[in-house]
Amino acid sequence: MITLLLGLFIILYAISSIDLQKYDSYTAALGSVFGKENELTDFEDSNLGITDRFNGMRTWKATVNELIEINGLSDGVELIETDKGLTLRIMDKILFNSGEAELNENAKVVLKQIAQVLSELPNEIRIEGHSDNVPISTPEYPTNWHLSVARATNTAHFLLNIEGITPDKLSIAGFAAYEPIKPNDTEEGRAKNRRVDIVILKQQQ
Repeated sequence: MITLLLGLFIILYAISSIDLQKYDSYTAALGSVFGKENELTDFEDSNLGITDRFNGMRTWKATVNELIEINGLSDGVELIETDKGLTLRIMDKILFNSGEAELNENAKVVLKQIAQVLSELPNEIRIEGHSDNVPISTPEYPTNWHLSVARATNTAHFLLNIEGITPDKLSIAGFAAYEPIKPNDTEEGRAKNRRVDIVILKQQQ
């Protein structure tokens, strides 16, 4: 028992100044002391933040920002980091005609490119529909709730059935006018609030 404890303390002291390249050898040694090799929690997954935790996350951000720039979409698409995770914010004019929820042809081109990099991420993805506060009342969309949910649904449907995003990591939500990012008292503000957010959710620790 004394020998085991001594070995443990020596390994713990060594780990206090560990670098990532030596981590595997230390975990193997610690596993050997307790006879449970390879059962330790992965260091990278348990200690780094969302941006660094997943291989390719920074590459994904860079790729999406490049797509935005190449396609001249900087006035209608932006990538931001929020408490929820990484959010790709797409103004409704990029995806839909006014008052409609069917994706236009331009939307399909944009989403197709985005889907190629979304599919490589392990995170859950939530598609959120948002509207301004101007009431809508049509036979198809009696309220902004109906419109925001329909837009989120059609975006998710395209990513799922056309682009093959894994269904078990995709969800939708409709917020109508109740999560504005700008005041609704100007046309410019209302235009910013009419959007679809593709949220790459932070994974639970």
